[in-house]
Amino acid sequence: CEIEIERIYIIRELPLQPETTKKPKKKKQSHSSLYTPQHPSPQPPTDKELTARKIQAWWRGTLVRRVLLKAALSAWIIQCWWRKTLARRLEKRRIQALRWMAQETRACVTIQSWFRMLKIHHQYWRLRCATHTIQVSWRWYNCHTRGFFWGSYEIIGNQLRLHLDIFLGSQVCRILDCIALPIKN
Repeated sequence: CEIEIERIYIIRELPLQPETTKKPKKKKQSHSSLYTPQHPSPQPPTDKELTARKIQAWWRGTLVRRVLLKAALSAWIIQCWWRKTLARRLEKRRIQALRWMAQETRACVTIQSWFRMLKIHHQYWRLRCATHTIQVSWRWYNCHTRGFFWGSYEIIGNQLRLHLDIFLGSQVCRILDCIALPIKN
């Protein structure tokens, strides 16, 4: 299959401007416009030209679709990479937040346990002091209400004869003693 490509130039006539308007400044003509072939009259395109135009249009469309497909695939790859990166960052932040929360929870539990320990320790000492006070008071009351003393003494010469009976409930303690007294004449 051979394809002939010919250059086709379209020539347009410019409308004439009335002389009353200002003339625009002349622009320098480029070299390419000086050498453009000019056809005296436009002719309808031949079958070859139409076929060539169709093939060229198809090829340009294919190139554009190829470029667009490549751009779309590249964009899709970049989007996938970016989503993956964002997911990693989010996971790192989530794990960091979980660690921070666990550390805060452990700190709170430690502080609460210390506070409870001190509170219970304080209650224990208060109860111990109260128990000690009650025991001392009861022992003093028990000794003084249930027990009593009875005794007598005699002085015979230079000796003191002592007779004491101490009653503590059902127990009796007897003290019989003779103490020599130093008497000066």
